[in-house]
Amino acid sequence: MACEFPTINENFDEIKKIFEDVKTIAFPGLSPKEDKDSHRVAKYLQEQGYKIIPIYPKEDTILGERVYRSLSEVKQRVDMVDMFRKSEVALEIVKEIEKRDDVKVLWLQKGIINNTAAKKAKALGLRVVQNRCTMVDHKSINSQ
Repeated sequence: MACEFPTINENFDEIKKIFEDVKTIAFPGLSPKEDKDSHRVAKYLQEQGYKIIPIYPKEDTILGERVYRSLSEVKQRVDMVDMFRKSEVALEIVKEIEKRDDVKVLWLQKGIINNTAAKKAKALGLRVVQNRCTMVDHKSINSQ
């Protein structure tokens, strides 16, 4: 599936602005396994000064942070949701975001595309990125 719904994928200035504006990132699908992409990406962003919030069905802590079972359980402010789940789950995540008033960005990681979820998130006023890696983009922006 292609990114049929217009997102900010190709607007590098907007992606750079996201990293400047965001302070706290929730990670649905953040694995406790160090060899998983979700773990490496979250750890990298944590090391860059971002507050990470792991969302995973088990574990008590990941990367030294309390683990939540869903975005709905998170009481603290969340600026961005960086999703590492199957694309079919994206609409469910957007429905959780819809109940909050703090999330400004939905980022679907490399290989994750859900145009329906992207369209709904955009209608909610979110900035939407699909099929891109936050770590790769952050490194690229900071090497310029």
